[in-house]
Amino acid sequence: MTTLVVCLDRTDDVGRKTGLRSPVVGWEAVRALVTDVGLADPEDSGVNTLLESLRVAQNLRDENEEVVVAVVSGDRESMVSADRAVAEQLDDLIADYDPESAVVVTDSAEDERLIPIVESRVRVDSVDRVVVRQARDIESTYYLLKQFLADEELRQTVLVPIGLTLLVFPMLATTVGPAKGAAAITTVIGLFLLYKGFNVDELLTRLAHQTRESLYSGQVSVVTYVVAAGLTFIGLFVGALGVSNLGDTPGVVIPATQFAFDSVPWLAMAALTASAGRLLDEVISEEPIRTSFLNLPFIVLAVGLVIRGFSAYFLEQQDVIEPFVVPAAELGVVSNERFVMGAGQRLAVFVVTAIVVSLVGARIASIFSDSSEDAERGDGGSDADHADGGGGSDAALESAGPADATAEPERGLDRTDPELTDGGADANANPNSSRDRTR
Repeated sequence: MTTLVVCLDRTDDVGRKTGLRSPVVGWEAVRALVTDVGLADPEDSGVNTLLESLRVAQNLRDENEEVVVAVVSGDRESMVSADRAVAEQLDDLIADYDPESAVVVTDSAEDERLIPIVESRVRVDSVDRVVVRQARDIESTYYLLKQFLADEELRQTVLVPIGLTLLVFPMLATTVGPAKGAAAITTVIGLFLLYKGFNVDELLTRLAHQTRESLYSGQVSVVTYVVAAGLTFIGLFVGALGVSNLGDTPGVVIPATQFAFDSVPWLAMAALTASAGRLLDEVISEEPIRTSFLNLPFIVLAVGLVIRGFSAYFLEQQDVIEPFVVPAAELGVVSNERFVMGAGQRLAVFVVTAIVVSLVGARIASIFSDSSEDAERGDGGSDADHADGGGGSDAALESAGPADATAEPERGLDRTDPELTDGGADANANPNSSRDRTR
């Protein structure tokens, strides 16, 4: 009577951690697998499952039964492919060892879903589910709390907000009321979670590091960033003043449009200043200028023109701003009379100007990129010339006489490293010497 002790692993944890393919069959193979899984992940419950399979097999052998212990794993792609892989491996085991019964060893409910597959092929006498004893005792909870309290980062992240909440809430409840106090605390906790969720602390740390490096390296962009920040504040202030001059305007569309109309010039100048500083850093550095930095100022200017044009169009349609008046001018033989530009004409001028600016930026960026590629090809050309020169010398050697042609292979053989060969016989070796060594 042969009994198959099979350890089921539906998600292929054993193969993922050890790199072995299942099934693993045999006492020595499974015992070696225990060591491999334990070294890969000592906290994995699969180690205990493998040991339980060996223990069950040993007990059955003590009862004078023929036992075959095996580990069967599924697939990580999908549950269907995992079940089919287990079924194929079981078919191979049954065809090789022809067991009359089986003992199934599992460690989770996920693995127990494979039991019907085993039952459809061989009689299952027992199902042994391994549960790590320490995981269900209070002792594990104690050690988890002890490990948690020993971690300084976890203490500051979890315990400090809870402690502040317990201290602040009674004070707010007695002064402003429980509802307002709970709302204030909830708002602070929400901001803290967003702060941690978006990694704002890492972003601020990275920004401070980059600023310090820029100051130490003397980059021009540090000054331009400061100027851009000042222009941004001016733009926001000017936009807020423009909205305040509207008075009691119903809705939010017109105030938002007025804010964009007044603030966009300043914000565009801020973006241009920042991009110009970054472009100057690229020019000063020894590395080639990237195309994105060349095209960025033109894109910023084009976007600013489009936003300014559309906001002016909507405001003029609502009679918030006056139509644009082109004054009379005379420049040499060219002159024009005073005329009023309509809202549509103004929008068309802004859009066409933005398109022209973006095209000019793309053209300038392409010119610089082509010039940099030509320079790289020129550098490579010298190498090609050297290569051609080497080829010319080879050609000269080939055009030499027969004596030179026979001398060249001999020199090549002298340069051969015997340790780099595969140990085979030398085709040019003296056959007499080999016969002498044989004798």
